[in-house]
Amino acid sequence: MNLALDTNAYREAADGKPRTVELLRRADEIHVPFVVLGELRAGFASGNAGKKNAAQLTDFLGSPRVSVLLADEQTTHAYAVLFAQLRRQGTPIPTNDMWIAALAIQHDLPLLTSDRHFSHLPQILIL
Repeated sequence: MNLALDTNAYREAADGKPRTVELLRRADEIHVPFVVLGELRAGFASGNAGKKNAAQLTDFLGSPRVSVLLADEQTTHAYAVLFAQLRRQGTPIPTNDMWIAALAIQHDLPLLTSDRHFSHLPQILIL
């Protein structure tokens, strides 16, 4: 199984949450959207254990099973479709999460997350 990883799921894994750790162990490929890296690093910069957390993230990213998903022109099309859909539904979600969702859709990846607002996007398989 391949999956995209949301910020909260990374934090859950770092905290040792069994279900999240097991899903990551079983994954063949783990794709980290660039936005997730930004959110994590912003948290590290404002926290007390920034160097330790940054080192753990560097180790995680060094795994051959882990890659970073970057936005490209195709991503902007997926983002636009999601934006319009969420607006029509009256269920907006945070901008960063729309980028994460757009990348998951673009790359046809299930999303490992505990954020409930992704449930407004039935086209994404939530793990």
